[in-house]
Amino acid sequence: MNTPEAAPDDTADGPVAESAAPARLTHRQIVTVLSGLMLGMFLAALDQTVVSTALRTIADDLNGLTAQAWVTTAYLVAGTVATPMYGKLSDIYGRRPVYLCAIVIFTVGSLLCGFATSIHQLAGFRVVQGLGGGGLMSLAMTVIADITSPRERGRYQGYITAVFAGASVIGPLVGGVFAERATLLGVAGWRWIFLVNVPLAAVAVIVVLRVLHVPHQPVRHRLDYGGAATLTIGVVPLLVVAEQGRGWGWGSPPALALYTVGLLGLAAFVLVERRMADAALLPLRLFRIKAFRLGTVLHFVVGIGMFGAMTMLPLYLQIARGMSPMGAGFASLPTVVANVVVTLVVGRLMSRTGKFKVHLVAGVGSLAAAMAVFATLRVDSPLWYISIGMVFLGAGLGAAMQTITTLAQSEIPRQDMGAATASVNFFRSNGGTVGTAAFLSILFSLAVPRIGERLTAAFQDPSFRRLTEEPANAVPLEGVIRADGSVDLADSAFLDVVDPRIAAPFLEGYVSAMQAVFVTGTVVALIALVIAAWRVPDTRLSAD
Repeated sequence: MNTPEAAPDDTADGPVAESAAPARLTHRQIVTVLSGLMLGMFLAALDQTVVSTALRTIADDLNGLTAQAWVTTAYLVAGTVATPMYGKLSDIYGRRPVYLCAIVIFTVGSLLCGFATSIHQLAGFRVVQGLGGGGLMSLAMTVIADITSPRERGRYQGYITAVFAGASVIGPLVGGVFAERATLLGVAGWRWIFLVNVPLAAVAVIVVLRVLHVPHQPVRHRLDYGGAATLTIGVVPLLVVAEQGRGWGWGSPPALALYTVGLLGLAAFVLVERRMADAALLPLRLFRIKAFRLGTVLHFVVGIGMFGAMTMLPLYLQIARGMSPMGAGFASLPTVVANVVVTLVVGRLMSRTGKFKVHLVAGVGSLAAAMAVFATLRVDSPLWYISIGMVFLGAGLGAAMQTITTLAQSEIPRQDMGAATASVNFFRSNGGTVGTAAFLSILFSLAVPRIGERLTAAFQDPSFRRLTEEPANAVPLEGVIRADGSVDLADSAFLDVVDPRIAAPFLEGYVSAMQAVFVTGTVVALIALVIAAWRVPDTRLSAD
């Protein structure tokens, strides 16, 4: 039996195998390897959530409030585009050196972000950080596939999911703590959000060097530079317009120009990939495999609902319920607990029985139930009722995400595992981008008129008009209610200081729009449920 210490080095030469068996490691050896993967994964997962809490503070300090969205967009776009490239590179050069490169690039980006002097400079450095972060998640999943059989895979992917879920709670708390500190060791508090990654990354590198030794049979392919270039040209404009289109207008000239460039880039990418055949960044022959095809479609569709819900729920808790970012993080604990518990239980059941369809269908059904619960939320909904939806959400994601990944990987040749796993993460990230952009667009396009209707009705009451004219309320409302009766929702901070009777029409309009968003999410989840129940075969995973 191979051990982590005795296994061949990642750069070892050897013939290309059509489908090599996974390295036979004991449970203890696999957990040792996972410890290195989880540290790297924790860096990427934490960074996705820690910045959002402090973004307003960062933008104020760098005098870039109107450009703050680019700090998030830059990381997301860079990470999404880099993901499939890491998969192919790891197939060629091995998992460990490529994983170490991803950690180093992420660390350099973090260090640069910590010393940014303008919001645009910070966005540029976030691109570097995203280029590193894009490889940490997909490569972790790929290594698990390398060293486990399909039946065991879900059990160990649960550890990765647990790290991601933990980071989703710890992130807002850490971000809030640093953002609230004016300085720490003579450095602005928010800068430590990025600088803290440096010592964590150093520990991750040491652990990976010590424990991440898995057999690798090199795939002798040339790098697909044309595919990487055309994929970037195709995806970056579409991701940018997805993130920024709501502000520009979906039919504005900049948006139309980006649509055109993106579609032409994707068409060129398909042509290049056909010409590159097996050496392609994303081999098109993988889409002839039904399990992979279904896995990518489900990852995209479920990604829409998952990221959309994870964006909307904190907004509801902070706007409608008046919670702080840290408070919203604590309130989301039912999602995290349900996610971790169900992930670990489903992983063990899959390992024992080899059956995964029942868990996949149950998980997507639970996600649909969560969306349905959230679609009935009111301004005064009790926390216990919200928690029911959170439990459904966490359980659904815990059961669905690992089974979809297992489905996509189940029939992939061993030499394509890196490219295939990276492609799955690529489609999930794109689904998340589409879901977040679509849900936010629906929210704000409906919130403005619905708040306007409620304000118009409220102003019919003389006592309400007198309330708005009182100095304590008039100053915060300045610029919010325009002369023509429309409202400006660029900043919701005024809701915390105005009279609750004045805030009521705004909150009711917001929540009404959120209900429509979650109805849309329910429809998306039901589409995924139909695909999972109707198209996914009820097969038994191999134990080899």
